[in-house]
Amino acid sequence: MGCFECCIKCLGGVPYASLVATILCFSGVALFCGCGHVALTGTVSILEQHFSTNTSDHALLSEVIQLMQYVIYGIASFFFLYGIILLAEGFYTTSAVKELHGEFKTTACGRCISGMFVFLTYVLGVAWLGVFGFSAVPVFMFYNIWSTCEVIKSLQTNMTASGDQICVDIRQYGIIPWNAVPGRACGPVLENICNTNEFYMSYHLFIVACAGAGATVIALLIYMMATTYNYAVLKFKSREDCCTKF
Repeated sequence: MGCFECCIKCLGGVPYASLVATILCFSGVALFCGCGHVALTGTVSILEQHFSTNTSDHALLSEVIQLMQYVIYGIASFFFLYGIILLAEGFYTTSAVKELHGEFKTTACGRCISGMFVFLTYVLGVAWLGVFGFSAVPVFMFYNIWSTCEVIKSLQTNMTASGDQICVDIRQYGIIPWNAVPGRACGPVLENICNTNEFYMSYHLFIVACAGAGATVIALLIYMMATTYNYAVLKFKSREDCCTKF
């Protein structure tokens, strides 16, 4: 076998679907964890400065956000290892299915491990759908605040009415208690909040984090299809009466 044929054979064993999913998964998790962590810090800063001046009013929220930031560290570490393991499993199953290293051989333990990865990937895919939906909540909240600020700016530009009576009450979202002071911002105060760097950065970082969660969901869907297909082929070819070559 020449060098060219050897290279073609080696490239034939590359699990391209798993490789694409791994790159997409790493990118999505990195965006979600990195941007989400910074955006949560900016959100706490905005609440403390403008909506809840009493520390005891948002103490529980601060603890929850801090816990979420620690969870983000765990998610990043877990998916880094899990992506590498799935990529390695993709190389193993692709080589076995295509019989690149001699006659097809597999064991019950190998098929069991592949089946376990299929089940775990399905569970993670469903879980990340929930994470994706949850990450859209702060985007919705910040969008409502930003759109209210745009209404105030348009009223001032057109000089049709005063925007002093247009307010945003954060307490209605349930993230701070109803007795929090001041709890809301109106008119020019709200406009100044929208012009701060914390608001601008947190809003856009939450959007990027939501996009990262969506990319991770797509990566897990690709993993699902790849692992399910490989497991089904391994299961079929392990039968003694199997004579079909894929």
